[in-house]
Amino acid sequence: MSKTKHIGILAHSADGAASCFLEMIREGARIMGAHEHPEITLSILPMGPTFAAYDAGDLAAVNAHLMRTAQRLADAGCDFFVCPDNTAHIALDAAREPYPLPGLHICDVVASQAKRDGRSRVALLGTRWTMAGPAYPAAFARAGVGLQAPEPEERAAIDRIIFEELCQGIISETARAEYVRIIARMRRDGCDAAALSCTEIPLLVTPEVSPLPTLDSTRLLARAAVAVAVGEKPLPTWSGGGVV
Repeated sequence: MSKTKHIGILAHSADGAASCFLEMIREGARIMGAHEHPEITLSILPMGPTFAAYDAGDLAAVNAHLMRTAQRLADAGCDFFVCPDNTAHIALDAAREPYPLPGLHICDVVASQAKRDGRSRVALLGTRWTMAGPAYPAAFARAGVGLQAPEPEERAAIDRIIFEELCQGIISETARAEYVRIIARMRRDGCDAAALSCTEIPLLVTPEVSPLPTLDSTRLLARAAVAVAVGEKPLPTWSGGGVV
């Protein structure tokens, strides 16, 4: 096998990034053999300072924050990056300056899988910013797949559990039951899959408990990155800004 590409993980939310990292290791072993995987560098700044910027719509401030981490990855010799944080892609899509290395777009990875699976309307679960923001609708429109966000009160419950529990390492049966209830309601409303579009949600909602087939953004991104690293897929060309 030819030399693999060096993956950079532009981490933003820690638990999702850690899960993505581990899935890259497992996927590397599945493809390359036990104890083998592409070179991976993970860099993270605390995401707390960005919350006010997200609420204010100050995406330039978020990009300045993310750009610091991206530059570290470029300086470390990474060939491309992934950002295992769905909300961050709202800022990445709005970047005015290109990032210092190309990256895979998590929303497009999820939307492409939905299209391959033949889905017609996908339930979107994520942070309040992801569920109300433009990144996922744009990606699913590019893929030609329908997308539906939960009701406002459901969004509030999903978001609260993400930040008060999942991002704090708390996994509770009460939270799992709430997510399952919301997914079941969206199934009755005509959705045929659920996009777990916060990288912490798969820690709570597994395929075994979900009323709908799941699109696990964490694992889909990790596997896509390894496919690029081992040469099964080409290097990405996107480096922030609008996707065409």
